[in-house]
Amino acid sequence: MKIDTALAQALVREQFPKWADLPIAPVANSGWDNRTFHLGDQMTIRMPSDAAYAPQVGKEQHWLPILARELPLDIPIPVVLGEPGCGYPWQWSIYQWINGETASSEKILDMGQFSKELARFLLALQKIKARGGPPAGAHNFFRGGPLVTYDAEVQRALNILSGTIDTATAQSIWETALSSEWQKPPVWVHGDVSPRNLLVEKSRLVAVIDFGCLGVGDPACDLVMSWTFFDRSVRKVFRQALPLDKATWARARGWALWKALIVYAQLPGTDPKERDNSSRVIEEVMADFISDR
Repeated sequence: MKIDTALAQALVREQFPKWADLPIAPVANSGWDNRTFHLGDQMTIRMPSDAAYAPQVGKEQHWLPILARELPLDIPIPVVLGEPGCGYPWQWSIYQWINGETASSEKILDMGQFSKELARFLLALQKIKARGGPPAGAHNFFRGGPLVTYDAEVQRALNILSGTIDTATAQSIWETALSSEWQKPPVWVHGDVSPRNLLVEKSRLVAVIDFGCLGVGDPACDLVMSWTFFDRSVRKVFRQALPLDKATWARARGWALWKALIVYAQLPGTDPKERDNSSRVIEEVMADFISDR
């Protein structure tokens, strides 16, 4: 389905005519799961790009206002819920606009401080009462759930990559990750902590966005920035700022490896533009695993 400015304008005009005269334009980094548009200067339109992402809308509408009250950084706050219309088959949302730029190494002067700010946010999220929160499932692609869910994908990727990477070490990392499970009560997880979902201003982390993979469960899935964005020295700072056991970090390493492997092997549904970076992540994960033994 073509989700463009014209469709967004038609939906706003039909369902929220008071905003019909506001300009609508795509945001610079719209994302994979949703298409996002500016609505005037103070709001955004967020529309699932596929049926697989549609269940996230109601979840975000319900839980984000509750979580926002207890978090140290800005997160998206829903303004209204949009319904199917104009040939668009799913619910959609209008959110308050949050100022900031997508995180990148060029925009962050002190990466160690940035990692501490992220750790502080994750700790605050994990401390919020998780009772009634959505457990891992199809709605969030099993973030916070057991890694074994993705074992078949990993094995397929390893077969494809045989002779291209050190598959023996990758298999050891994966088996180590599968050997433990979260033994404590479930906690809130963002589910997709990555630079594109972190906003900075003046080099400081100011907001966390895109909670489509929100759920409750094992926090290991929220630690993958350790290998996808941080170098060895910053990874150490980040790890020290989070009171999690070695087994949780091993599962986190497994989460990072899973995604990097399936992207590098170009399994269906992955973004080919991320393939080169996935090779670097695999190397980071392997080096960290070897040094941690």
